[in-house]
Amino acid sequence: MTWRERIIIDPAVLAGKPVIKGTRLAVELIIDLLARDWSESEILRNYPGLTHEDIQACLSYASDLLRAEKVYPFEISQEGA
Repeated sequence: MTWRERIIIDPAVLAGKPVIKGTRLAVELIIDLLARDWSESEILRNYPGLTHEDIQACLSYASDLLRAEKVYPFEISQEGA
């Protein structure tokens, strides 16, 4: 299973934010809940249409996004401050 089977991006749904297929639940929401220390069972209890695989897909999506991110550090000059 890949996240691409469960996560969609549709400009007509939530302004194109990634959502769990068949819902209007944004990947961002699920990641935020996990970051706020919600357990998987709490999420599934509060959003009964979701599955374990949906939550895993959200985590995989976030992981792939971060892996693809490029960071270019630079120094900011303090001259003239």
